Order: sequence, then structure tokens, then C-alpha cells
Amino acid sequence: MLWFFTCVGLLIGGYFIYGAFIEKVFGINEQRQTPAHTKTDGVDYVPMSKNKVYLVQLLNIAGVGPIFGPIMGALYGPAAMLWIVIGCVFAGAVHDYFSGMLSVRNGGASVPSIVGKYLGAPAKHFMNLFAIVLLLLVGVVFVSAPAGMITNLINEQTSMTVSLGMMVAIIFAYYVIATIVPVDKIIGRFYPFFGALLIFMSVGLIGALMVSSEHSLMAGYQVSDMFTNMNPNDMPLWPALFITIACGAISGFHATQSPLMARCMENEKNGRFVFYGAMIGEGVIALIWCALALSYFPDVQSLAEAVKNGGPGNVVYSASFGLLGVFGGIIAFLGVVILPITSGDTAFRSSRLILAEYFNMSQTSIKNRLVIAAPLFAIGAVLTQVDFGIIWRYFGFANQLTAVMMLWTASAYLARADKLHWITTVPAMFMTAVVTTFILNNATLGFGLGMTVSTACGVLTAVGVAFGVTTVIGKQELPADAEA
Repeated sequence: MLWFFTCVGLLIGGYFIYGAFIEKVFGINEQRQTPAHTKTDGVDYVPMSKNKVYLVQLLNIAGVGPIFGPIMGALYGPAAMLWIVIGCVFAGAVHDYFSGMLSVRNGGASVPSIVGKYLGAPAKHFMNLFAIVLLLLVGVVFVSAPAGMITNLINEQTSMTVSLGMMVAIIFAYYVIATIVPVDKIIGRFYPFFGALLIFMSVGLIGALMVSSEHSLMAGYQVSDMFTNMNPNDMPLWPALFITIACGAISGFHATQSPLMARCMENEKNGRFVFYGAMIGEGVIALIWCALALSYFPDVQSLAEAVKNGGPGNVVYSASFGLLGVFGGIIAFLGVVILPITSGDTAFRSSRLILAEYFNMSQTSIKNRLVIAAPLFAIGAVLTQVDFGIIWRYFGFANQLTAVMMLWTASAYLARADKLHWITTVPAMFMTAVVTTFILNNATLGFGLGMTVSTACGVLTAVGVAFGVTTVIGKQELPADAEA
């Protein structure tokens, strides 16, 4: 129990100490008008209060990733919690802060435009394609996951019977509406309430676990276990853990979502709370679910069996109803279901805005919004027919590679502005080594090379990219329209 609360305390301390340092390095300008005021259009650029923007940001970035990822990460043992804390404070929250604040400084620009501005045109073209692919994968994952969870809930807890296909169609219909209507009509109006429900649900579950007579919070684990790979399937901790736990520690998907709220934030001084703070909030959620997975089941072998019999959704279902009973379980379970739905619609919304930005197509007209959104949903509908496990594996790698691109973009910006670039360069180098090693070593998605060779290539790649970004690109002047 002490280890769990220590981890939570470190996350909160990270916000106040390291978050303030990151904000100081970036250098906010409270007098500078944000895009919410300079480009107000009543659709995507709409000023909203700090608290509302924070809760919407939290819902946007917190899909099933900070729940499913930590549950799968818990198979490695308490070491997963250590990565959540370190990754969140020094990598994930920093990544989210710069993806949001660089968007604010560039008129609410999407991630491909930001990448192109500081890393060059080739990087922009790569990110335009890659970001759309990632967002479509996210949209599909966040249709399939909640559809399956809702279907199981209805069929097991009521006398009704619904099909998975019907639930997929209902969620897709909602996504279409939420993607094209003004941001303050659905997302800005209802998501703050959903955000509060999410927080209440997470606190409620960990509270129920603490008072439970059958389960104990992190009982049976020692401090030494934090540095031990306990995976019962003999999966290597390096680099798999850092791909498995994405959204709870660092996630490139967030770079596609932060510009949505960069278009609604009223003042640059709110950036640390909205961007860095929302990631810390997601880190707490990830810690809760990792602790629940490790505590609700007697050992990692039992957890692995539960995952095998129904995936991480089965763990969510078992813990929710086992700790809170039928009524409380339904509320908690629905709180989890809301997460992917509120991220899935914004994934499609981000796709629409990225394509609109690329084709320079105004989005004030609903016709223009439909012209772009319709093909995206058609492709997404086809992808829902692909096996969920395959989509999730590709999503995990694509997600972390996007995070790498955003971190290097931030390093290029800081180096060219003659600021302390190491705050993004160090996590960028680490994640570059992770994704390179993973794709070279993984036999299913990559090349199946040996771990030693893959790791060596990963480290060399990280060092080489660092030299190029901070020395070659870093010596170039900032673009004329960029503010240091």
C-alpha cells in the first residue's frame, strides 16, 4: 500500500516541481493572445474555461490506454508502476506540454504542421500520413473495445441480448455526429461531467480495494519486485514494457489531441495545468488500474489467466463488480467504457482537422466537414472487421513512434531557440531506442533480429538522431513566424 501512495505522491510532486521547471524553460507569455481568441470560429476555435479545458483534455487523451495498458503491464509485476511514474513525469507530461504549447504558439496547428515547421518538409509529409494512420487505428480500437465491453455488460447483467455489430454501429453513429458538430456542443458540454465521473470511478475502486476483506492493496510485493520481471509468459521487460504501457506513461496519440484544446485555451498560463496536468491525471489512473490488477488477483499467474480468458476488459469487469457489487460495478464499468468513446470521437475529429489543414479547406461549413469526415469513417468501418489483437499491436508501435517524432520536434524547437533541449532530448533518445529495438526484435511486426543486435542498433539510432536534431537542425534559425 505504501508503494502505491508513494508513486501517486511522486506524480503529484512531479507536476508542481518538474512541471514548473518545464514551464519556465518554455517561457510562457501571458500577454500573448491564444488561438481561441485570435481565430474564434464557433466550431473548433472556441474559448473555454481552464477547468473545462482540463477535463476535456483528460477525456480526450485517456482512452482504454491508461487502463488496458497498465493491466497488461501488470503482468511484468510492480516494475510497471515504476515506469508509469518515471515515464509520466519526465517523458509523457513533457511530451504533452510541448505538443499543446507549440500548437498554441502556432495558431492551433496540428502535429504534422508543427513537426514540419521545426524538423522540415519531409518530416511534415511523413507525419501527415502517419498521424492519419494512427488516428484511424485509434478510432477503430476505441470503437471495438467499448462496443465489446457494453455488449458483454448488457448480455450478462440484463435480460436483453444485443449483438456486437449493433453496438459498433451505434458508437460509429455517435462518432459521426461528434466529429462534425462544433466542439462546444457535445465535447465541451458533456465531457467535463464524464471527466468528473472518471475521477470518481477511479478513486471509488481504489477505496473499495483498501477496505475489502478479501483483497489487499499491493500485498505480498516487496520493494525488490519493482526491479524484477515477473511476467509468467517470459516476455522480455525491455523493450516490450515501454510499448505495452503507452498512454499511462507516454503516448504519441496525445500529440494529436492536444491541439484540440490548444484551440480552446484562454491563456498560456493555463498550459501546465491543462497539458502537463492532464497527463499526470492519466498517470494516476494508470497507477490505480495497475495496482488493481496486481491486488485483485492473488498473483501475476492468476492475472495472466484472467487476461487470457477475456483480455484486459475481463479484468475491468471482474474488479468493478467484485469490489463494488452490481450497482457500483455498473457505474464503474460505464466510467471505463466512456474513456475510449470520448477518445475515439476526438481521434476522428483530429483526423478531419489534419486533412483540412493539409488541403487548406475551411471547416466553418458543415458540408466541408462531411466531405473530409465521410471517407475517414468508411475506412474506419472496414478496419473494424480486422482482428482487434492485430490492430492493437500496430497501434502500440505507431503510437510510440508518433511520440518520438513529437519529442524530437520539441528538441529541435528548444535547440533553435537556444533553450535547454535536454529536457526533451533525453526522453526522445530513450523512446527512439525503445521503438527501434522493438521493431527490429519483434518477429510478428518487425524483423525478428536478436535482442543484443536490436538494442545496439536502437542505441546507435538514438545517438545519431540526437546529433542530427540538436546539432545540425538545432543550429538553424527559427522560422520567421515562430516565437522563441
